[in-house]
Amino acid sequence: MSNISMSGIVKESVVDGPGFRLVIFTQGCPRHCPGCHNADLIPASGGRELTPGELLEVIRDNITPLTRGITFSGGDPLMQAEALAGVLKLVREEWPQFDIWVYTGYTFEEVRDWPVMQYIDVLVDGPYVESLRDISLAFRGSSNQRIIDVKVSLASGGIKLVHFD
Repeated sequence: MSNISMSGIVKESVVDGPGFRLVIFTQGCPRHCPGCHNADLIPASGGRELTPGELLEVIRDNITPLTRGITFSGGDPLMQAEALAGVLKLVREEWPQFDIWVYTGYTFEEVRDWPVMQYIDVLVDGPYVESLRDISLAFRGSSNQRIIDVKVSLASGGIKLVHFD
């Protein structure tokens, strides 16, 4: 399994999905979106290289009684799709009760067939577009981004959006 580059972690976030969430920030993004709110995570260098097992330990050490789910953001977690799949497989095995969200600049159509998708419940897809910024939107920064129910979308062959607003 490949290592994953993690740049940080936030316990009990309420802005990266519903409920209190543990958020893992990965290092590296190929997009360089103007106005990116995590611009320091764009360079692939930096962060902390961890094996999937080591990242699982970090997650285990940061789960609280209030944790409802786990979110992977960045940077772009799917820039490290193979390593992320290894981590998510372990997370699924240890915490099947948690939903897994992933934020990515890729579109669902680009990644739907990637092996990592089998472990993701919700994908927030699409690059951040500064001209489409809308602070009234739940769990995303610009109106082009979609909140996608991955399991239903993969099973149906279409795209099933999750609505919060």
